[in-house]
Amino acid sequence: MKQFQKEDNMDPELDNKTATPNNTDESVQFSRVTAVASRWMQDFLFVSLCRRFKEGNLDAFNETLSTFKAICQSVSLKGDLCDEKTVICAFLARVMHGKQLDVVFEEDDSVMPLMSAAKIWSRLRETAEDESLFENITILLLVQSVAVCLEKGQRSSASSALKWFENNHEFPQNLTVKLTTIVTQRDTYHPFLMSFSFSRLLETIQSFLDTYLEKNPSDFLLKAATKMAQSSQDIEGFEDTVTQHISLLEKANESTKKDAKKKEKAVCLRTKRKLLSTKITDVWKPDSCKKPYISLRRMSNNDLSQLSERSLDTSKIKQESRKTRKRPQKWNAQMDKNLKDGVKRHGQGKWSRILLDYDFEGRTGTMLKDRWRILMRAHKV
Repeated sequence: MKQFQKEDNMDPELDNKTATPNNTDESVQFSRVTAVASRWMQDFLFVSLCRRFKEGNLDAFNETLSTFKAICQSVSLKGDLCDEKTVICAFLARVMHGKQLDVVFEEDDSVMPLMSAAKIWSRLRETAEDESLFENITILLLVQSVAVCLEKGQRSSASSALKWFENNHEFPQNLTVKLTTIVTQRDTYHPFLMSFSFSRLLETIQSFLDTYLEKNPSDFLLKAATKMAQSSQDIEGFEDTVTQHISLLEKANESTKKDAKKKEKAVCLRTKRKLLSTKITDVWKPDSCKKPYISLRRMSNNDLSQLSERSLDTSKIKQESRKTRKRPQKWNAQMDKNLKDGVKRHGQGKWSRILLDYDFEGRTGTMLKDRWRILMRAHKV
């Protein structure tokens, strides 16, 4: 790693030996440059994969992953850090395909993507550093390996996944017993599965990636490319503005030459007004930024009275709209049933998620929380 940092600080302009083609050590120097450039490209692709994982864009992730595989085959990419990033990317690839049970990463076809991810995750114990984070992700991989099979309606696959984890990993006995009961009952929406959801797995892995990138920054090429893209974008935007400005001026000059041949004064005045209305006075400020300005000094008393009458009319309209606004209806049996089903599916306290799945006639999460308390006091839940 120290050697890599020293090579990163090399200034190509100061290294004249590398730039001269007649140097006897040209092949050796160029191989060092190739190694540094390859590591920069690997770092850039690694950061790109982490970003695609966070976005959940599977197509872009697979495209970047193929490029990452090709660059990792370089002989110059050797070392613990390079191998570590390769293992992390392999782990992310399996998690991204976690819900696609027909995707195979192992020679054994019965090993599903999340099971293979757990196998690779066991090699990253020292990389995670935080033991609790490592254990949480391990448990989430186990639970989701079973939950995804139940969601697909494959009970036998869920049982085989549970047995595979029992043979290859050590878990608390109560956890395996609970999962066995859930598989037997085929309870896809069990609160335990909801608490260890797939989204929680992704969030926990993302926290691991954030911590890893903070300790191992890999954004040198990313920052350089961002600066270059910003500068080129600014230049292209400026050139487009200048060309548009010139074309408008040319059109304006042609119209003035044609209008100058006409002798009638009224026609000339109309052409001048048309020229003054062209939007080329200030290309940096769009029309949306220009706010209308009203001078009260120039307004007469009649104008002020009309303005006050308009304001009164608008206030009356607002008051009438407030009066006509409907109040929420009383809770009925169907809404209580929806509330109970939502809590059973998402868990108590997930009011925003329950609102997305059921219709409560305009009620908020706070209203659902209050209604749930009333039902609990009445011993209806």
